[in-house]
Amino acid sequence: MERVTRRAKEIPPFIVMDVLERAHELERGGREIIHLEIGEPDFPTPQCICDAAREAIGRGETHYTHSLGLIELREAICEYYHGKYNVTIDPDRVLVTSGTSPALFMVFSAILEAGEEIIMSDPHYPCYPNFAEFLGARPVRIRVEEDEGFQLRPDEIRKRLGPKTRAVMINSPSNPTGNLLSAARMQEIAELGPLVISDEIYHGLVYGEKEHCILEFTDNAFVLNGFSKLYAMTGWRLGYLIAPPDFVRPLQKVQQNFFISAGSISQWAGIAALTRAAPDVEQMKAIYDERRRYMIRRIRELGFGLAVEPAGAFYMLANAKHLAESSYELAFEILEKAGVGVSPGIDFGQNAEGYLRFSYANSLENIREGLDRIEKFLHTR
Repeated sequence: MERVTRRAKEIPPFIVMDVLERAHELERGGREIIHLEIGEPDFPTPQCICDAAREAIGRGETHYTHSLGLIELREAICEYYHGKYNVTIDPDRVLVTSGTSPALFMVFSAILEAGEEIIMSDPHYPCYPNFAEFLGARPVRIRVEEDEGFQLRPDEIRKRLGPKTRAVMINSPSNPTGNLLSAARMQEIAELGPLVISDEIYHGLVYGEKEHCILEFTDNAFVLNGFSKLYAMTGWRLGYLIAPPDFVRPLQKVQQNFFISAGSISQWAGIAALTRAAPDVEQMKAIYDERRRYMIRRIRELGFGLAVEPAGAFYMLANAKHLAESSYELAFEILEKAGVGVSPGIDFGQNAEGYLRFSYANSLENIREGLDRIEKFLHTR
């Protein structure tokens, strides 16, 4: 047997995908599963976006684009950020990618040498530390607390800064918690000194509060964003990053070597998303908010802890420590016995052990059914 590299063998699994794949096995066996585990919009991509893609195909826009991305799309991104956050960005600072995950890989590869450190919250999106460790860097995890809405505390970051610190990773609205960083805390984090990497993929999906872009507070930062969540375009694989000027050429070379360019048709569709899909987004957002409010009430009625109501994305991280020590075992027990997929907290960091993540990226009818099943499961357990 050929030798497999240590980094390939040791990269952890994405546990939510293990849950999803087991759910699919049960479905193939005839079970009806309610999916509250996966973070994927259940809406179709808005018609105006699909029309723009068809028009691009009709024009023959089926070739490689500039490695930074279509200038028309980069300009539209800059206009969007100026209108939403009142920040001015040069299109040459924008690099269009095949989703936000490649953008994250490219940024980490551009700033992290082996042995250097990146600070992040615990809990966090599972892939953040995996990207860092794959490149030989070290994630430094800072516990964040449920009663504070899992917000990173600048004073705790300051304690962990050292000679090997290269960046601080933030994600607001957050996966898995659905909570937002306050403007005051973002300002303090921006003033600490290291580069800030701001994952803004859930921007736009905010209910009753206002999200802030890191570029409102500093230019010493990278922004990661994309079209998957806000525009229901997960399968289009379209994202982008905004970088400080000195990093653009190195990032461009990484793109040229590893990815060449993002898909041309998806990029033309992205222009339509930014310029024509606002009414569709508002409609989807209103539906998400209705689901969010219902799920908050029912989760609490079922006895799960939810100290701070999530105000963004389409997730909530609920305290289930009274039910089991292992969130992994509890999630699979709920799947097998209740027919409901939920994500175990341990997937999001050691500090999320004992929690379950619920997604409301599903219809209200399915959310009702799923939570009713969990209620019956809890009564008979």
